Amino acid sequence: MKARHFYLICCVLGMVLPYLQFVPWLLEHGLNVTLFFRELFANRISTFFVLDVIVSAIVLIWFIQSEGKRLRVRLLWLPTIGTLIVGVSFGFPLFLFLRQVRLDRTTARA
Repeated sequence: MKARHFYLICCVLGMVLPYLQFVPWLLEHGLNVTLFFRELFANRISTFFVLDVIVSAIVLIWFIQSEGKRLRVRLLWLPTIGTLIVGVSFGFPLFLFLRQVRLDRTTARA
């Protein structure tokens, strides 16, 4: 299996798996932002994971922009927005997919 195919599969899983949990919650509670944040920070363990993901997302967005510009990866806005809307589990493999496509094209020309 080529790396870009693996990244694409991870990208799909990174979008589907989190939303399998979020969509039922959203259907049950609606867009109740207060409840969302109350449950998100319900205890120290959930707060630990939330803060870990927030820091990871900030680092990832910086990495997407710096590495993407360095390699001249196209469509950098997609993994950035994907990270903000879905999460690191979607944005990171999407960036790796786009990066790998760029690297494959560069290698094919050489």
